[in-house]
Amino acid sequence: MGMQPRPNPVSRAPRGLAICLLLALLAPACASVSLERSTQTSGTYESEGWSFTLFAIDMPSGALSIARENAADFHLANTTETSAKVTPDLGWFNWVLDIISVRKATVKGTWGFADH
Repeated sequence: MGMQPRPNPVSRAPRGLAICLLLALLAPACASVSLERSTQTSGTYESEGWSFTLFAIDMPSGALSIARENAADFHLANTTETSAKVTPDLGWFNWVLDIISVRKATVKGTWGFADH
C-alpha cells in the first residue's frame, strides 16, 4: 500500500480569522456630516460615523467618537449636542456586539448664535 498524505495540521479556522482581521484593519472608517442653516449665524448638524468591532476593539475607533470628531472638524461656534444614538443597540446584550459587529452612530445638535 502507498503512503497516505497527511492532513494539513493547520486548521482552516485560524486562517479564516486571520483573513477577517486583515480585512478589518484595512477597512476604512466611514463618516458624514450635514449642516443646515437656520439663520446666517446658526443652524443644526447631523453627523454619522461607522466602525468595525472585533473582540471589543473598535477599528479605527468607536463609532460615536468618529461621529463627534467629524462634527468637531467643522470648528462651528457654540455647538450643542442634542442627541446621540448608536445602532444596533441590544441593551443588556450589547456584550454580544463586542465579539464582532459593525456599528453606526448618529449625533445631532445645534450650532451658532440665533438672532433675536
